[in-house]
Amino acid sequence: MLLVLVGLMVAAVVLVGVGDRLRLPWPALMVVLGVVVALLPGLPDAFVIDPELILPLFLPPLLFATAQRTSWALFRARRRTIALLAVGLVLVTATAVAGTVWLLVPGLALTAAVALGAMVAPPDPVAVEAVAGQVPIPRRVVAVLQSEGLFNDATALVVFQAAVLATVSGDELSPLGLGLRFVLGAAGAVLIGLGVAWLVRRVLGRLTDATGRSALTLVLPFATYLAADELGASGVIAVVVLALQLRAGADADEAAERLTQSSLWNVVELLVTGLAFGLIGLDLRQVVLAAGDELPTMLAHAAVVCVVVVAVRVLWMVVAWRLLSRSADDAAAAGAAPLTGREAVLLSWCGMRGLATLALALSLPLQTASGAPFPARDQLVLIAVSVLFVTLLVPGFTLGMLVRALDIDDEADAEERAERAIVLRARRAAVATLEFERTVRGLPEEVGTAMRERVERLERVLSGETPSEEERSRIAAVKKARTAVAEAQASALAAARTEVLAARREPGVDPHAVDRVLRRLDLRTVLLD
Repeated sequence: MLLVLVGLMVAAVVLVGVGDRLRLPWPALMVVLGVVVALLPGLPDAFVIDPELILPLFLPPLLFATAQRTSWALFRARRRTIALLAVGLVLVTATAVAGTVWLLVPGLALTAAVALGAMVAPPDPVAVEAVAGQVPIPRRVVAVLQSEGLFNDATALVVFQAAVLATVSGDELSPLGLGLRFVLGAAGAVLIGLGVAWLVRRVLGRLTDATGRSALTLVLPFATYLAADELGASGVIAVVVLALQLRAGADADEAAERLTQSSLWNVVELLVTGLAFGLIGLDLRQVVLAAGDELPTMLAHAAVVCVVVVAVRVLWMVVAWRLLSRSADDAAAAGAAPLTGREAVLLSWCGMRGLATLALALSLPLQTASGAPFPARDQLVLIAVSVLFVTLLVPGFTLGMLVRALDIDDEADAEERAERAIVLRARRAAVATLEFERTVRGLPEEVGTAMRERVERLERVLSGETPSEEERSRIAAVKKARTAVAEAQASALAAARTEVLAARREPGVDPHAVDRVLRRLDLRTVLLD
């Protein structure tokens, strides 16, 4: 068994290299890994991991790694998108799939159908970023996909766990009880995440060994998830809140350490994903063998569910487009999408499922409390894997062609050019102000040099780029003159904002581009980030 696990992780690493060489998204190639494992002779016919261990092992590292790519400011800015897609669309998709499967499979318990709906409802942020990163897409659309993928797991997991518990125990699933459980679980998870983050910051402040600090960070997501789960709260939300809060409280002089930890979590994320795809391939082999003559019928049901999943997303995006287009200026300023029909098509095509769907499928119990087999477990797993294959493979290999057909790449280029002109004006204003700032001239030479380097990075930051951790580490010396530095930064930022606002009043300047640059000025301290 150990040899199989190590082999799956090695195969995942190799596929990432192949994807990079062929310019193909590696999550789509992971699907190939799952198929190969299912068909490869010589592998064990039975490879069983306790389903209760799947979620605690697979979800915490995925959530923690993904949550570190965002911040509280971006969370607040994208709250409309999160409510619309990460909650609303997930619930509607789960309901539509549950109703479809309940009608297709005779005798299937409604609670088991709801569990399947929750399994296939949430798109995966890692898959979305890997696929969308290969093609030129407007930043607003990419931000919408990232926001959706990060927070929809919490909604799906609450529905899934409630449905599985009701199926195992034989109880009915109450919508009112489910809603109350979601609210209470979310509130408790937020408190747990904030409390653990506060405690960890105190511990890290006294822990000077870099190896020990990194080890603590590696253990944290698992410990937080288990603690929240034991207390009846949402482990998903607790881990996300923990990651956001730790990132918000990080010091500039921790940049080198964060670089090491970021690399570590990228590796963990890759290995966990490859392991999950390999395990689902082994599970799928057992499903196919057990299905026998029923396999064609099961595949037909899976095809119907795939159509429902895609159709629900398309209809939801069309409705969202019509609603947002009525207040296009406000929606654009808030970074919402879709604002055009082309964006609606693009977002509909980017509903890739991934590790969350795999983890939920693998975590389905084998038996109910009475000792009977879990209702239609093999068919539910087959349907979930089919949805993952369709939503990941088809967009993964065709998204580039769709972008070119819709001329979305031209829109992304136009967006970048419009922002570039405003960014250059803001940079020139900030640098001019800083050069004549007496507080800067009075600072020690090394501090003044660090300040000027940070202002030089203003152009890249306002363009939407994220500074490297090495760049962050070079500004630690500025902490010695925090008051003077803050005054200089405030003057430079004020000058940049004044210039951007002046651009809004000039004819021929794209107001949406101005709003996007202003939002970046407001959401982050651009000279520090």
